[in-house]
Amino acid sequence: MRKFLSLSLTVLLTISILNAQTKSEYKTQTFKSGVGEKELTIDDAVIGQYRQLYPKYITNIRWRDAQNYTFIKDYSQVELANIKSSKTKTLFSLDNINAMYNKAGLDSLRYIASIDWLNKSQFSHQQGNTFVIIDTKKKAIIKTIKFNEKAENIEYQKDAGFLTYTIENNLFINDGKKETAITKDENKGLVNGQTVHRSEFGITGGIFWSPKGNLLAYYHKDETMVGDYPLVDITQREATVKNIKYPMAGMKSEEVLLAVYNPKSEKTIYLKTGEPKEQYLTNITWSPDEKSIYIQVLNREQNHMKLNRYNAETGEFEKTLFEETNDRYVEPEHHLVFLKNKPDEFLYSSEKDGFEHLYRYNTDGKLLNQVTKGNWIVYNFVGFDQSGKNVIVYTTTNGPLEKQAYAVNIETSKMTLLTPEKGHHSIFLNPNADILIDGYSSITVPHDYNIRDLSGKKIRAIQSAENPLKDYKMGEMTIGTIKSADKETDLYYRLITPPNFDKNKKYPVIVYVYGGPHAQLITDSWLGSSQMWLYYMAQKGYVVFTVDNRGSAHRGNKFESIIHRQVGAAEMADQMQGIDFLKSLGYVDMDRIGVDGWSYGGFMTTNLILTHSDVFKVACAGGPVIDWKFYEVMYGERYMDTPQENPDGYAKSNLAARVTDLKGRLMIIHGGQDPTVVWQNSQTFIRECVKNNILMDYFIYPTHEHNVRGKNRVHLMMKISQYFDDFL
Repeated sequence: MRKFLSLSLTVLLTISILNAQTKSEYKTQTFKSGVGEKELTIDDAVIGQYRQLYPKYITNIRWRDAQNYTFIKDYSQVELANIKSSKTKTLFSLDNINAMYNKAGLDSLRYIASIDWLNKSQFSHQQGNTFVIIDTKKKAIIKTIKFNEKAENIEYQKDAGFLTYTIENNLFINDGKKETAITKDENKGLVNGQTVHRSEFGITGGIFWSPKGNLLAYYHKDETMVGDYPLVDITQREATVKNIKYPMAGMKSEEVLLAVYNPKSEKTIYLKTGEPKEQYLTNITWSPDEKSIYIQVLNREQNHMKLNRYNAETGEFEKTLFEETNDRYVEPEHHLVFLKNKPDEFLYSSEKDGFEHLYRYNTDGKLLNQVTKGNWIVYNFVGFDQSGKNVIVYTTTNGPLEKQAYAVNIETSKMTLLTPEKGHHSIFLNPNADILIDGYSSITVPHDYNIRDLSGKKIRAIQSAENPLKDYKMGEMTIGTIKSADKETDLYYRLITPPNFDKNKKYPVIVYVYGGPHAQLITDSWLGSSQMWLYYMAQKGYVVFTVDNRGSAHRGNKFESIIHRQVGAAEMADQMQGIDFLKSLGYVDMDRIGVDGWSYGGFMTTNLILTHSDVFKVACAGGPVIDWKFYEVMYGERYMDTPQENPDGYAKSNLAARVTDLKGRLMIIHGGQDPTVVWQNSQTFIRECVKNNILMDYFIYPTHEHNVRGKNRVHLMMKISQYFDDFL
């Protein structure tokens, strides 16, 4: 049993956790993170959560070799540590690095942000538009690669020695001696080496080096056929327009190819991925021998995936290994992982049995076995153990609120828990794959780091963060479950009460909501993964409530895909189950319920106050989708099909058509240059309000995109806080 860091913490475990929470046996947990007298300010709540009030963490953990790792201390020195000793030594300081920089004619650094070890003695570092390799034994810079200041998507391939990057729509490689343009497309609608399909399907970039660095694959995107969408910049004397390509649901979409470039011959070929051109080329994977490329090709309807293999030299299609279909949608999000010792076998991730799991196939497409199985998901792949017989993954085996690391035997499926403490874990595997650093937090643990072996045994503790909020007057947080609207599923809720809570009083409530796919607001992590602003509002006298409804993440395909063709319906029904729960508590003022959310949460917020005008008095909706025909193809059509295929679903979810249902107080907030939920959404809603003489409130952040970040976020949260204070 872990000893708490401060006796001032109040922990009430109402009922213990049983059977690892795998069979809806989660019992309510209540926790107070601080019982002091200090009060949060709005700056504390918005900025402090990520700075002075964030639990102490270790910066830039990197394994130098199998026994030693480094981290950055105070952004001014790199510390070297050994797995068996608690003592560390300064490997080099900011002054040491700057001496090397100045000797090489480079500008001094103001701080050390990060380093990456290339081998035991050399590490890479980027400063401005210069990529640097430093040899710690020679105490000198041994390589520099200078690149254009406009470069983006920068990657270094250490085997080839090339730096790869994009400048505007073209792709370049640079070995430090010369820069070579791989593409020279003058038409800005032809984009190379960048993310495609609006970063859906697990796509995070567009550059794919082969395992040994001999060949470079990259996305080539043709979006010339997609209409220009205007974003207006009002900071100029005469406002200017930046056009982006934004393919809306049911309209013409981009066309993508995969190219392969040979740095030696400087030749490029394109894989013959065929028709139709409007398809999704997802999860690019090189074969270990660099002869083939595997692509999970998904049709535009997103209900039929083919795992195809192509010849990396000729571009010819070789084989469809297998196919996967689903009546709702197939959503491939993970590339193939070839086995460490068997280059003709790989792991494939799929939800085809209802939950995200790993399957072992050979390169002929034969299923050898299902590696993981159960009513829980595999988050993602971490690595293999030293023998290569076990795959290391994150899972929700211990319940959907936790993220645990397991070693799973590839043939027998035997699972070994590597992270025994409850909570949300992130691990760093050493080069020998026999030792890991485990960093985690939970509802009761701010942030701990331990070194473990691959049996899960703790070798030693590295660091245990003190509670940064122990001196603050914090509300009590409770995490528990309620039933979904169909009475079949447990939904997790988080409830925060005011610091001086009195069950005999009546309190107004703020319901904080997201509700859409790929997001989970409640986890067994520090503060229950809540924003500190929610505690700030509780401090002001509100009860703050959140439910992860059906449609949200990490609960399996049936749970998430319930929204298919009818976004908003099941989600709102579950949110209203939360309202019924609030009513049962006895201390909630049911005439003073507000709701707040952003993006999909903005859609939910607006929908809730329109649909349940008798329940919600005040709503703040940020960046809301108002009409799903204005949203983009890749995400929108997955959940709603096209407007032509699903006119009834689009009509029912069109909030602009329902402005006359508004009875309470609604404020919509939008970024004036939002490229994700385009401004047309909220302006359409306002236009309908004006037509129908419906009053509402509206606020624009002129230079911001989909969210308000940086110092202006304090202003945003002040605005939302004041709105609830004034009208709730």
